[in-house]
Amino acid sequence: MAIEVSYQHIDGAYLYGTEVYVSRAMREKIADGTVRREDLFYTGKLWATFHAPDLVRLALEKSLKSLQLEYMDLFIIHSPEQLKPGDDIFPVDENGQYIFHQTDLRDTWEALEKCKDAGLVKSIGVSNFNRRQIEYILNKPGLKYKPVCNQVECHIYLNQRKLLDFCKSQGIVFVGYSVLGSSWTKHWVDQNSPALLEDPVLADIAKKHNKTPAQVAIRYVLQLGVVVVAKSFNPERMKENLQVFDFTLPSQDMKALEALNRNYRYLPFTR
Repeated sequence: MAIEVSYQHIDGAYLYGTEVYVSRAMREKIADGTVRREDLFYTGKLWATFHAPDLVRLALEKSLKSLQLEYMDLFIIHSPEQLKPGDDIFPVDENGQYIFHQTDLRDTWEALEKCKDAGLVKSIGVSNFNRRQIEYILNKPGLKYKPVCNQVECHIYLNQRKLLDFCKSQGIVFVGYSVLGSSWTKHWVDQNSPALLEDPVLADIAKKHNKTPAQVAIRYVLQLGVVVVAKSFNPERMKENLQVFDFTLPSQDMKALEALNRNYRYLPFTR
């Protein structure tokens, strides 16, 4: 449905377990002439159990096989945290604690560079990295390609100003997810988290512009210079989330929304 309503950026990941289904949908829409492969931009992610250099290409090739793609447009390190390599996505010990692993991120990055040189991916980047971790990559001896992007949680309650400014200074595209807040499962998000789209300031601004709170929340992040990743299963909301380019928030509205920042993270494992 997303492709039918004109979405072209598909943000995926091995962790999501949806690659086979995404492949089926993409192939159907390419076959019926709705879209061409070159019109689609697919982002994949290297999961935390595949950071060891000898596993990076294997992980990418595994995803490409599931997706039935010859290449990805973008492949990013899902998180700087690393978990024990193996078949378990979330390996835990006898006490139920995650089993972490240590690989030098610079070695992981070098393996990604080799995947790009091999033509398996057009661009490479990172996700959930803080400034220190990005600088660690940028200062890597013999760096061939710097990260093209950093994908992180970003919304009116967490506008990531400092990290955004740093990435801009380095020519790194800032990609924001959970821009409408998050209502993920209890395993990930405290169900008592503030309902972002019910914020009264956001609601007042939306009413003034004859827009929905979601549209204003997206527009705010866009005007910060952030590439937005918005998630929805509802076709009408998918369409609604695209209708954010026909208005601009004036400075007073931007300042009012800026004041809502409380450095609140819906996803506690993000940086």
